[in-house]
Amino acid sequence: MAFKELLERFKKGLVKTAQLFNVRSWFGRKIDQDFLNELEAKLIQADVGVKSTAKVVDRVREAFADKTAGDDLVAFVKEEFITLLADPRPGTLIVSPTKPTVYLIAGVNGAGKTTSIAKLAQRLKNEGKSILLAACDTFRAAAADQLTIWAERSGSDIVKGAPGADPASVAHDACDRALARGVDVLIVDTAGRLHTQSHLMRELEKVRGVVARKIPGAPHESLLVLDATNGQNAIRQAEVFTKSIGCTGVILTKLDGTAKGGVVVAIRQSLNLPVKFIGIGEAIDDLQPFDAELFVEGLFS
Repeated sequence: MAFKELLERFKKGLVKTAQLFNVRSWFGRKIDQDFLNELEAKLIQADVGVKSTAKVVDRVREAFADKTAGDDLVAFVKEEFITLLADPRPGTLIVSPTKPTVYLIAGVNGAGKTTSIAKLAQRLKNEGKSILLAACDTFRAAAADQLTIWAERSGSDIVKGAPGADPASVAHDACDRALARGVDVLIVDTAGRLHTQSHLMRELEKVRGVVARKIPGAPHESLLVLDATNGQNAIRQAEVFTKSIGCTGVILTKLDGTAKGGVVVAIRQSLNLPVKFIGIGEAIDDLQPFDAELFVEGLFS
């Protein structure tokens, strides 16, 4: 996808947060305490996080105190955000040197986990990879049905169990099939659960353990799907899931439906977790690899 087209997608997807910042309203104003207080309030409202907000506001105070806001201030704030979001492997997934590469996907109900798996499968399929999906959300019959529909659309194979079956047994069977068929990527769906449901979190740990025993080095990524509209609540979810399954990255969905786009910064700073992909629309190709510069440009467009 061309850079210009991708930038426009980011801008469109982040329009609500960009409207909150409304950087054009900064122009011509004196950068005094009132201005800094307003900037702080907007950053907090966008769920950038208290610590990150304090860093940005302090840096603006040091560099621009009593000056007049203009393009130089906008450029400065953008650079501060890019620094906060810096990651050595933006928007990339680990690939195992031997087949299959295994991605374990977790998240609470309603975060967009199943559709994110479908979009990820389609993206990997477009790269020429063979995909096997493991429908380990056996608690909801609709979850397996939905994943089956997406598997058919993307031309991916799927392993399912009977409703109510042991999720770990489905993961076991999926690993066997992936190894037997030499598929490139095994994507393991897990039951949506609240991070406060300890018995379900233990079930998730069991699935992860089975995958790790069957395939050396797996899961190669444990990705947590978070709903951007949850803002700071998503941080607490990520803390618990990371402790349970060792999350290696985040898929952040529904950025197009919230003014809390700053939560990307909070996730990166609070948890030191990279945001691997962001959802900026409903279309199958609206799951985009995270790019800090494009994200910040869209945030302050």
